[in-house]
Amino acid sequence: MRTYLNSLDWLKSGLFWRTFFFLVLLVLASMSTWFGSFKIVERTPRAQQIAAQIISIVNITKSALTHSAPEKRAELLFDLASNEGIRIYLLEDNDQLVEPEATLLFKEVQSFIQSKLGKTTRFAEKMNSIPGFWISFEIDGDQYWLRLEQDRLDPGDGLQFAGWAAITLFLTLIGAVFISRLINDPLSRLSAAARMLAKGKRPEALPERGPSEIRETNASFNQMVEDLVRIDSDRAVILAGISHDLRTPLARMQLEVEMANLSKDARLGMQSDLAQMDGIIGQFLDYAKPLEAVVFDLVNISELLSKTIEEASRLPEMLIRSSIGPNIQIPGNKIELYRLFNNLIENARRYGHTPGSKQVKMDIQCHFKKNGRKPGILLSFRDYGVGVPDTDLTRLLKPFTRVDVSRSQANGSGLGLAIVEKIIKRHGGRIRISNHVNGGFLVVIAF
Repeated sequence: MRTYLNSLDWLKSGLFWRTFFFLVLLVLASMSTWFGSFKIVERTPRAQQIAAQIISIVNITKSALTHSAPEKRAELLFDLASNEGIRIYLLEDNDQLVEPEATLLFKEVQSFIQSKLGKTTRFAEKMNSIPGFWISFEIDGDQYWLRLEQDRLDPGDGLQFAGWAAITLFLTLIGAVFISRLINDPLSRLSAAARMLAKGKRPEALPERGPSEIRETNASFNQMVEDLVRIDSDRAVILAGISHDLRTPLARMQLEVEMANLSKDARLGMQSDLAQMDGIIGQFLDYAKPLEAVVFDLVNISELLSKTIEEASRLPEMLIRSSIGPNIQIPGNKIELYRLFNNLIENARRYGHTPGSKQVKMDIQCHFKKNGRKPGILLSFRDYGVGVPDTDLTRLLKPFTRVDVSRSQANGSGLGLAIVEKIIKRHGGRIRISNHVNGGFLVVIAF
């Protein structure tokens, strides 16, 4: 049963094939019902027609043989055999006959013939291994067999019907394809546009034509895209403007700290605070960067990730174990991918301290993904910290989200993971965040 259900999984693959399949199934069911009804309705008239033809042949043959001169009968029998396909044989007691199949049509034909020629009339579909339509008749007390070719009584209506059925089915298939595409194409365009929008790209405007439902749906989607683009643009302008405006006084404050008469500890503390503020402003600018502002090339992420890990490992508190496949390449922007890896490592450095220790342990992996429907690249970043409350996981990728409960050193802007997700979407990837079953925070990325 499970195998049968799995064999029908292709019906779930798309609306086009489902619509096409059910339209064809409906037409085939209608044709089968019509054919069955037609056969029932026309069986009696057809049986009468066949019976009348056979009765006429038998009576004419009997009359010809009865009224012909004895010396002419051989010539008459030859003419009947060669011109009409009618052969006459003397009925013998040792004849080996095969009776016709007792179909409803034959039973009606038999009944009509016996009502005219007598109840003793016999029938066979094969006599002494000779096929044909065999019927007995009597002349002057002698019994004879009259043999007709089978196709004379069955003019091939079935083949004719099969031909018309094939033509009808062919036209139905063409119509089903047309109707299915008519229904499926607008939904396919809408689905493709929604996927593009989900990846952070702006889709082309959908055509606002066709049935009213399609027009209204496409118009609403186009308006939604315009609203989202405008909101995103306004937010980017605001963030970029604020960030640029803050950079000037921040630079002035850094200069004043350098020139001020301060103790070494005070100067280092203020410089650290200013550097943190500068980093937050940099994150604002990264998040506000337009989607079209990056250029893609072929990037060797094996080398890039190894380089990022090497740089992070210079920090005394970082203990990173890595497993990276060789020569893994994807189309992307090298600067953005570096920022992606660096943000994830920095996120672990800030919030992923091993409980009871000042060190940050990380496991980083990057390999080709061979299982699943299509191959790809799988990356994972895991720390051994206290993790994140499950109730906060769903909102952790949203901008300006910080979780202070379990990750106490919350001194960032709340944009790190939001920038990570934005970069991943821009590169056509997917991200999944969770708490590792053995403790710690886990980020899995698939390209």
